[in-house]
Amino acid sequence: MQHRDAAMITVTTKRDWETRALCVAFLSTIPPLIPRRDEPVQPVIAIEQLTKTYASGHPALKRIDLEIRKGEIFALLGPNGAGKTTLISIICGIVNPGSGRVLVDGHDIVQDYRAARSKIGLVPQELFNEGFESVWATVRFSRGLFGKAPDDSFLEKLLRDLSLWDKRHARILELSGGMKRRVMIAKALSHEPSILFLDEPTAGVDVELRRDMWEMVRGLRERGVTIILTTHYIEEAEEMADRIGVISKGEIILVEDKHVLMHKLGKKQLTLHLQRPLAAIPGELADYPLELTDAGNQLVFTFDAQHEDTGIAELLRRLAAHGIDFKDLQSSQSSLEEIFVNLVHGR
Repeated sequence: MQHRDAAMITVTTKRDWETRALCVAFLSTIPPLIPRRDEPVQPVIAIEQLTKTYASGHPALKRIDLEIRKGEIFALLGPNGAGKTTLISIICGIVNPGSGRVLVDGHDIVQDYRAARSKIGLVPQELFNEGFESVWATVRFSRGLFGKAPDDSFLEKLLRDLSLWDKRHARILELSGGMKRRVMIAKALSHEPSILFLDEPTAGVDVELRRDMWEMVRGLRERGVTIILTTHYIEEAEEMADRIGVISKGEIILVEDKHVLMHKLGKKQLTLHLQRPLAAIPGELADYPLELTDAGNQLVFTFDAQHEDTGIAELLRRLAAHGIDFKDLQSSQSSLEEIFVNLVHGR
């Protein structure tokens, strides 16, 4: 029975009144015994049946369905021409969609485009800056484009976080390539968006700067900013992303939690080079994940390296019992890049 009525406490003295008051205060903080039904969490970006065909007849996107969760880092991987930039450009309002629907924090990008775009910051792959303007003037102007009131204290903190404060009076043409890319990020964040798109953010930058930018992205995520990252660097996605999506030929072919993919990375293969070729795998070994390759001269065993018992020792004993000898063996482990390539080439 869900009932906590403190009024049932007998009150006879002043002390009893104090006790009753304490009980009422305490019981009011306890949640009901019957759990409330939580409302479903809405994605910060919801894409439904999105298509885009250019005037040339090229189908850039084919019925894309995708949801991006609030506060996550989502890495979108795909080869050149897969549709990554088209997808981002539609969400950001740069390219018109063919059909379908896109909601950004609940705002339709077509019907409520101003509200939708105010939620988004975009760092494009190519560097576009007014070379003769100062860093400070450029970032301040970008904030004003979204109708935001001047806030020099916020912009100062932003430039300090990006290690640009000492360069605030420098003209952009005087900056290095890495610093110019930081300015692009500062422009994208100047109007305080809740969603940030990074299109190949570390292309052409050195390793040290790439690491610094990774730390910056993690810091933005901790502040609640949702990050959508496109990259050709597989290790970048592996390092930063919470979830990974793969797009190929205009279609989303995979959306997976990174830890699930990392589990796939634990799959290893043991290749046995046999003394004599086998025509077929003996039926007694059918319970093992074995595959014959190289015209029966190689026996490949796939196992999970994360398990304590890989099954290798028992397999070798059973092979010996069946008179199957080998002259050499080698092990290999698939990488995220190999998984990505196999997914894309398998389409």
